Amino acid sequence: MRDSNIPEGYKTSPLGVIPSDWSIKELGEVSIIKGDYGINAASVEYSNHLPTYLRITDIDEDGEFLGQDKKSVDDLNAEKYILEDEDIVFARTGATVGKTYLHNKAKDGELVFAGFLIRFRTDKNTLLPFYLKSFTATKLYWDWVKRVSMRSGQPGINSTEYCALKIPIPPIQEQESIEVVFRLIEESIQKINQLISKKELQKKALMQQLLSGKKRLKGFDGEWKKVGAGEIFKSVSKKGFDDEELLSATQDNGIIPRSMLPARVTMPTGDRLSFKLVEKGDFVISLRSFQGGLEYSYYRGIVSPAYTVLKPKRKINDEFYKQYYKSYDFIGHLATAVVGIRDGKQISYDDYCMVKIPYPSFEEQSAIANVLQAADTEIAVLKAKGEKLKQQKKGMMQLLLTGKKRLKLTGEN
Repeated sequence: MRDSNIPEGYKTSPLGVIPSDWSIKELGEVSIIKGDYGINAASVEYSNHLPTYLRITDIDEDGEFLGQDKKSVDDLNAEKYILEDEDIVFARTGATVGKTYLHNKAKDGELVFAGFLIRFRTDKNTLLPFYLKSFTATKLYWDWVKRVSMRSGQPGINSTEYCALKIPIPPIQEQESIEVVFRLIEESIQKINQLISKKELQKKALMQQLLSGKKRLKGFDGEWKKVGAGEIFKSVSKKGFDDEELLSATQDNGIIPRSMLPARVTMPTGDRLSFKLVEKGDFVISLRSFQGGLEYSYYRGIVSPAYTVLKPKRKINDEFYKQYYKSYDFIGHLATAVVGIRDGKQISYDDYCMVKIPYPSFEEQSAIANVLQAADTEIAVLKAKGEKLKQQKKGMMQLLLTGKKRLKLTGEN
């Protein structure tokens, strides 16, 4: 007698309720190559004549190959570790355990996979590589990773354990239909990302022209004043506000509350009376100021006494200088003024005062800021659209790859 709690056309399985025409298989059962460990070899400088070395750190959070820091492997034994097109590798240890990469030879070239990765090659008559890669993005998979990788020390999943990974597998035709849907979404995301990159390059070009005075907006002419930075901004050090929220300097979002940081950070203990007060509209010279890390704050709170807090002495448009401090013009002048500064050491207020910065009229500052803000808004809208598509894809994965939602196949009524 059929369980009334199970919908028509579904059945129970070790992974819960799945469609009646689906099966549950272990990864090792549906793989031609199963559980190969990669090669432990030294990486060398990238060479067109040698295969590229694929390490865990070369795979991003979306499972894409990061090609900008290519390394090659020069090892006589490397040949048997060369990935074939559509081979999939799994990370086996550490914080990245469970991460996967599906090889696309046309896009990523010839790759040799490293020792902390495990290779599988599926039997395409039963399990399509793209379907398997998509499955490894589901909650079902990551719950399994969390459960299996638990160790007394470092997290890890070995080859035997990966072979025992249970996968809900639909008929090949349904796998193909799912792949078509996901590839269409991925193509849309890729187009948006390409457009974002184009808009960001256009904005950088605008910044170089507008923030250096090389290009002027309609209605503005005459030479810009260039004055020492200390003539426009003063250093302030208000202390004794230990009950205020702790702030941190970030290069992407400026000065923000520590509670907004994506990763957990160690909170300072003990006396905070020496911490400096930051108010909305202040700038902060951060520990990465030699890279343009003069950050703007939209928040009130306190920062480490190691930072320098700046307030304007003259009438300025905040957004103009927020943009200017990220420009090549400023970073270049800053680097010249502080030759020899080492990574991790902040620039002092005296160093900063040596830099000559532009001081156009307030009206021109505002006009330039409006143009650059409009470019930022356009980029932000595209990023939000791309993120929405990613979330839609993620939601569909949880439904299509578990059988909770079925696609209508060609030929069905």
